Amino acid sequence: MIVNFSVQNFKVIKDKITLSFEPTNLKELEEYYLIYPLSNNKPLLKLALIYGPNASGKTTILEALDFLKSLVIHPLPDKSVEFKNLKPFLGDEKSKYGNTLFEIEFIANKVRYLYQIELNQKAIIEENLYRFKPKKALVYQRTTDTEKKLTEIKFGSKIKLDKSSKTTLIYNTLWNNTVLGAYLKINLSIEPLQEVVEWFKKTLQPLVRPKTALFPYISDLLEEGVIDKNIILKLLESAEFGITDFVIKENAELIPDIITEENKNNKDDDLNEIVKNLTKIMKKLKDKLKDKLVIKELYFKHFINNQEFILPFSEESSGTQRYYELCGLLTLMLKNNIVLPIDELEASLHPHLLKHFLLLFLKYVKNSQLIATTHYINFFLEKELLRYDTIWFTDRNNDGSTELFSLADFDTSVIRKVNSVYNFYKIGKLGAIPKLTEPYLDNELEKKETNS
Repeated sequence: MIVNFSVQNFKVIKDKITLSFEPTNLKELEEYYLIYPLSNNKPLLKLALIYGPNASGKTTILEALDFLKSLVIHPLPDKSVEFKNLKPFLGDEKSKYGNTLFEIEFIANKVRYLYQIELNQKAIIEENLYRFKPKKALVYQRTTDTEKKLTEIKFGSKIKLDKSSKTTLIYNTLWNNTVLGAYLKINLSIEPLQEVVEWFKKTLQPLVRPKTALFPYISDLLEEGVIDKNIILKLLESAEFGITDFVIKENAELIPDIITEENKNNKDDDLNEIVKNLTKIMKKLKDKLKDKLVIKELYFKHFINNQEFILPFSEESSGTQRYYELCGLLTLMLKNNIVLPIDELEASLHPHLLKHFLLLFLKYVKNSQLIATTHYINFFLEKELLRYDTIWFTDRNNDGSTELFSLADFDTSVIRKVNSVYNFYKIGKLGAIPKLTEPYLDNELEKKETNS
């Protein structure tokens, strides 16, 4: 689980910002909001909702986390390749040519780790890994000689590695690879490194965007038995879509036959010859791929007015599709310890349905974290559900960079006096709302409309 995540000089983020899952001294709703990933019972928050106007950097925070995951588990193939998706803040010259920094503190296998990395588009400049067992101790410290394009690694005194293993790890750590990425490529077993790479691979999930096609992923998890169909069905039933069951069928080939009734009797000899040649190629391709040439389709069973209707997933409303996918993710969070980032959580969902999803998450999920951006401000009206240290805001500074702050940073006694975070946010007293002005439309536009 994440304790804290910080990023500096990444896209619209200029100065260092930190998203924290460490709870404040609030006592409200502890049984619903707190998880206990460490044996010493030090709790963490399991939810972070990020609000703010468009283009204020909400999504960028999630993208930074996703970039860090990719940096670790997908090392670049050779030292000539650059980090194409690494974009520093362009608002001033210092940031434009400066380094990007990431820092993440997390719990992996009941051990607390701190991982720090500084890099530019060509190389990783510095990289540090610490673990707390229980005191803070260095696992390794990596520096890069950018002129020679060579890496040096200093290992902590408590990490027992022979000289050969150290040499192998250093040899495989290219100037544009993390030490963790190099570890993935070599035949060594180093306990802290193994725990950390497993956390990045399995616990920290990829970013879910509004248009991310989750259906194939959820279907695979169902077939593999990773998630439970019965739980998803209960979640769908509780949303009152009228769905009584669903089934996944294989119903189409990815590579169709080219010869059809239409072109069988075609009189164009040249075209016929091309079709025959293509058909031979397709047949060979089908023979090689065999069982992989199918499309899986999901069918929902509805029972309305004593009649059963069967609809394919593609014909369901976008809200039903989205909620099915979220139910799959919710089931994954119920059964596993994961960190799930979702951009625009409310996409395609009615506000009541989104509230229902959040209630289910808060009540039943015990060992996972959800980080989501949203514009769902009606949640501020739910006084009996709202916990201030889980609400975050992004706003734009005068130079266009992102500022991140928490609702818990405000004087809660003042907010409680007016008894409505919702009203404070709407009138702009909390910031993080669009700054709108009336547009000036050229009179020529009005003249053209009059003349037409």
